[in-house]
Amino acid sequence: MALMPVADALAAILAGAEPLPEELIALDEAHHRVLARDLAARRTQPPQAMSAMDGYAIRGGDATAPGTRLRVIGEVAAGRPIDRALSEGEAIRIFTGGVVPAGADTVVIQEDCSRDGDVVILNEPAKFGRHIRPAGIDFNEGDVLLRQGARLSDRDLALAASMNHPLLPLRRRPRVALLATGDELLMPGATPGPGQILYSNGYALHALARDEGAETFDLGIAADTLDATTAAIRRARAEQADILVTTGGASAGDHDMVMRSLQAEGVEMAFWKIAMRPGKPMMHGRLGAMRVIGLPGNPVSSYVCAYLFMVPLIRALSGRSDVAHCRELAVLGQDLPANDSREDYLRAALSFDDSGRLVATPVQRQDSSLLGYLSKAQALLIRPALAPAAKAGSPCSILKLPL
Repeated sequence: MALMPVADALAAILAGAEPLPEELIALDEAHHRVLARDLAARRTQPPQAMSAMDGYAIRGGDATAPGTRLRVIGEVAAGRPIDRALSEGEAIRIFTGGVVPAGADTVVIQEDCSRDGDVVILNEPAKFGRHIRPAGIDFNEGDVLLRQGARLSDRDLALAASMNHPLLPLRRRPRVALLATGDELLMPGATPGPGQILYSNGYALHALARDEGAETFDLGIAADTLDATTAAIRRARAEQADILVTTGGASAGDHDMVMRSLQAEGVEMAFWKIAMRPGKPMMHGRLGAMRVIGLPGNPVSSYVCAYLFMVPLIRALSGRSDVAHCRELAVLGQDLPANDSREDYLRAALSFDDSGRLVATPVQRQDSSLLGYLSKAQALLIRPALAPAAKAGSPCSILKLPL
């Protein structure tokens, strides 16, 4: 099978990836969940004109000169309105959040007043309309303030609460099953023997998927046998995974069982091998409703491919409006040679030059097994296939990595 271009591979992975079903979720459990429908306000905010300051509600025409004396006829606090209208020559003591009484059109702050018994003396002329929040200044009933596909921030939750929505229509979280393969893998804390390595890929992949709003569950490490790998794939189906992500075993070696196991279980493979570096031996297929992404075993390749392909798939199934990664412009921090026929995703550090331009400088070593250098990277610097040599200071495209 020929190497598939990166854009075609992503299109194949996202093909038919419809948002998952809607469910009603309590507001305090909705952080970073995705709205399934537009959300309209159920009330006007504020519902009536409110005072923005502590002071006195007055008629602006009564107080055009300093020294004006007005009779105080009552008091309004937040949640305790008054049912009396203001008449000429009168004032009402009012506190922040209090409903502005009928007849009043101005609030004079208490710092600009003096009090003499039941009379307030204005030290300065009143400015008509000051310190009043009109009804609906924030929003009106029926206003659509949160849109379908939005991933809800902490501020969005406050807004939804103010709109009077205790329950929100959200998309179900995608369920992501993670399976590692390889006889050489040991869990952290063990003492590796000859030829053995510590398992690291899954920890980054679980975190990456969860940050995107997915639920994850771990299928563990499968031995390099057809039976063990097939059994793990069946567990993913039994757990009703929306996405099965495998790491390792995606090459064509005698001990690489993932492809054989997937095909034995009836997975329809869309592609195997991509024209990119790192991450050439990556595959994708479908097994009923479950989508399968087979990642390379090298940790950098695994992470880069997961970021480029698993993350957009999670977003698409979540119903998000921002499925694609956003590329940003930067300039090269060093000269780069011409590229070959594979698209390169160089791990890069970011800085700013004296002109304020964003500078992307590839980390010293780009080997796909080097986690220390991946940890130092802040972005992926994208080099198109067959890109010519480029000098430091030349424009380039980057994808910022999650913090």
